[in-house]
Amino acid sequence: MSSFRFIHAADLHLGSPFQGLALKDAAIAELFIEASRKAFSTLVDQAIERNVDFFIVAGDVYDGDWKDNKIGLFFNREVARLERAGIPVFLLKGNHDAESVITKTITLPKNVSEFPVNKPGSFRLEHLKVALHGQGFAERSATENLALAYPKPETGWFNIGVLHTSLTGREPHAPYAPCSVDDLRSRGYDYWALGHVHDFEIVAEDPLVVFPGNLQGRSIREQGAKGAVLITVEDGRATHERIITDSARFAELSVTVGPDDNVPAILRRVETALDAVVEGMEGRPLALRMRLTGKSRFRSEIMARLDDFRDEVQAACHRAHADIWVEKLELRLEPEIAGIAASPDMLGLEGLIPMDTFPPELIFDAETKIAEIVSRLPGGIGAGDLPLGEDARSLLAEARDLLLSRAARG
Repeated sequence: MSSFRFIHAADLHLGSPFQGLALKDAAIAELFIEASRKAFSTLVDQAIERNVDFFIVAGDVYDGDWKDNKIGLFFNREVARLERAGIPVFLLKGNHDAESVITKTITLPKNVSEFPVNKPGSFRLEHLKVALHGQGFAERSATENLALAYPKPETGWFNIGVLHTSLTGREPHAPYAPCSVDDLRSRGYDYWALGHVHDFEIVAEDPLVVFPGNLQGRSIREQGAKGAVLITVEDGRATHERIITDSARFAELSVTVGPDDNVPAILRRVETALDAVVEGMEGRPLALRMRLTGKSRFRSEIMARLDDFRDEVQAACHRAHADIWVEKLELRLEPEIAGIAASPDMLGLEGLIPMDTFPPELIFDAETKIAEIVSRLPGGIGAGDLPLGEDARSLLAEARDLLLSRAARG
């Protein structure tokens, strides 16, 4: 069996609106939108430089239906570069770019082959003795076990299964095309190229089963390095190497405030804590969720000037590094008066609003209202797991802090 190399990518989500960021800061959202495109261009560069034999995308090339043809033209331009380099591309539709979702089309180069959606299909690379088997999504929601219908392996060839799946469950990802590792092994393939889960994961070693993760983080839930995998096959055995493609990242930072810390003291704590954050940026812009916790007798003062305080925290971040942007500031400060925790009857409005947890009925009402809002959004915008950028608890906490800050200003 010949030796060869290929790239396995998934979850490009080209055209992702980054609506959570856009609601907070349009400039930061645009930075991450550009980072998503740049991530794919970087991967194409790597494929050409490494002279790989073929290129797999295991679902969700697009984030949803296109507003216009720009994102389709961008993808066409990049895969055309692969065609000129003699690199075949094999695509599979996932839940975000299912057959029923994408209504516009751009004719792609001849090097692009797309797996069928009504049943499993196979492509063969005769000169390499490689067979690729896969089935894309016809509808956004695929609840059946697609893997069990994949064909038998080509005897004496290197067989690759391509599948967009949650396997037996990967929270918070929706349970699409559910199956087990044993189901995958039952097909007798040599490698499984999976998509749908946005974290890099080696699911199994024999055979090698891989989630490459997405190319670029899209929300605070998608932190750390992102990219694809380079698979090298020698004597029928596959090994992997990560290729990092992201050009902007998300991170979280929690800072504990002392009860007597005034605003300058809090900002000094923030700057000190940012040292570790800067190390993890690896030269990339960063959208940072900052969380302040602890008891503070200055809480009411901070809430009364919340917008100014947010700007001071952003300024502290820029003093640590020019490319750290506060994606969200969470104030989880408990009131304290003269060193004594304030009781509810001392807090006025704060005594009427939950400070730590929200009752289940309030969460349910909020989720119901979110669902109503999402149902009215234009096509594609509400397709994400968190269409408003946050879950119900986070949105309630943000509303609570806004209400308290307005009450504090009188």
